[in-house]
Amino acid sequence: MTTEIVSSSAASLPVIDIAALVHPDADDAARAAVAHAMGSACREHGFFYIRHHGVPQDLIDRLHALSQAFFSWPEESKMQWRMALGGRAWRGYFKVGGELTSGLPDWKEGLYLGTELPATHPLVQAGTPVHGPNLFPELEGYREAILQYMEAVTQVGHRVMEGIALSLGLPVSYFSQRYTADPLVLFRIFNYPSMDVPAGVDAPWGVGEHTDYGLLTILYQDRIGGLSVHTPSGWVDAPPLPGTFVCNIGDMLDRMTGGLYKSTPHRVRRNTSGTDRLSFPLFFDPNFEARVRRIEGLAGAPARDDSSERWDKANVHAFNGRYGDYLLAKVSKVFPELKDEVL
Repeated sequence: MTTEIVSSSAASLPVIDIAALVHPDADDAARAAVAHAMGSACREHGFFYIRHHGVPQDLIDRLHALSQAFFSWPEESKMQWRMALGGRAWRGYFKVGGELTSGLPDWKEGLYLGTELPATHPLVQAGTPVHGPNLFPELEGYREAILQYMEAVTQVGHRVMEGIALSLGLPVSYFSQRYTADPLVLFRIFNYPSMDVPAGVDAPWGVGEHTDYGLLTILYQDRIGGLSVHTPSGWVDAPPLPGTFVCNIGDMLDRMTGGLYKSTPHRVRRNTSGTDRLSFPLFFDPNFEARVRRIEGLAGAPARDDSSERWDKANVHAFNGRYGDYLLAKVSKVFPELKDEVL
């Protein structure tokens, strides 16, 4: 895998060194400094890069190479692991144009994955949506690389949420005690092919404008890039920076903080680079059964209906219930043909 160096000066979003959160021997002052930087980023942008996150580069490179190999297969071969076979677990492959954002197809293909649970697990036995075994393509080493990557980045999610807790003046364990001791982890491997959209297909974006659903998204993007973020000053690019992940907060953290930390709209340009583009978003979210509530006594949180300002005109602050309910309401719009299986 070749690496293209992009200067950090190309990024309009903050780059935060989280080593003090990753290493247990870091002192309180260093952790507080990281938390302060995260708080500023969450208030101003809802997006930031992280570096010194602890995920081995060779693991990222191995997953990248194996994913390139998988997506190079003919469509009929990839469809052996199609999402329809995953049922209520909401796992498997979807073809180019098979996922919708705001009713329009995204010009990408992908593999949906999540925490690996055997068919004998109580949650699977109970038919809990988005829980179950993954559909791993039969590619040597791919299953192991996916699971190792998910575990490593999930640990990053725990550390980042500790930093966000500190940034809000909360105990470091605030989110883990209430929401993420057993987080709902959903992982996607997306391929944005560099190919023309067929005549008659309305697919203007790689991914259309949207916000993420849960607490935190941790994204690896390869050297090609394409991510754009809607900041208060307008749309800005979030180019790939070597050795970093891009983090953004989701609707539930917006809800919990009363809008102090906003979930920020973002989108992905259609890939016209001449080379297929890969990205790996991991969604680190509340447990499916966790009931999402506003953080009590949080200073500076407006807790108002800001739906007129949101891209989708939705009022996330009106939601009161299980995180799983919020997620499933979104699922039915992303893959309408699968909603009867998932809901």
